Amino acid sequence: MKTKQDFPSINEREAAGKKPDGSSYTVMVVDDSMFVTKQIGQILTSEGFEVVGSAANGEEGVEMYKEKYPNVDLVTMDITMPKMDGVTALEKIMEFDKNARVIMISALGKQDLVKKSLLLGAKNYIVKPLDRKKVLERILSSLG
Repeated sequence: MKTKQDFPSINEREAAGKKPDGSSYTVMVVDDSMFVTKQIGQILTSEGFEVVGSAANGEEGVEMYKEKYPNVDLVTMDITMPKMDGVTALEKIMEFDKNARVIMISALGKQDLVKKSLLLGAKNYIVKPLDRKKVLERILSSLG
């Protein structure tokens, strides 16, 4: 029986979600859409990232960030959510940890909120519908 070693991979490369020391970058996903949360989770775990938690609104996201701090490398934050929107949650996370890395996720047509988020300290933004390549590019540039 042949093993993996018998078939050298042409596309062998390091998983994008690994730190230089080999451990995984940790990501928290804050989004009220279960579909988007699942989609981001799949994109990230397929690249070796570790999703350390997900929250369905800004309020839960802020609480979870405080609980998991300092073991969160990055947060993806939806802009439009019930209870507390992503911009307010971003503000609260930045007050708690000025070095937090947060990437906003927005639907088209929310440019004003995206600009406000970037001014408040968000590292980048991703526009829905999610594109795997763009999601990874933006996350990696924010971690780099």
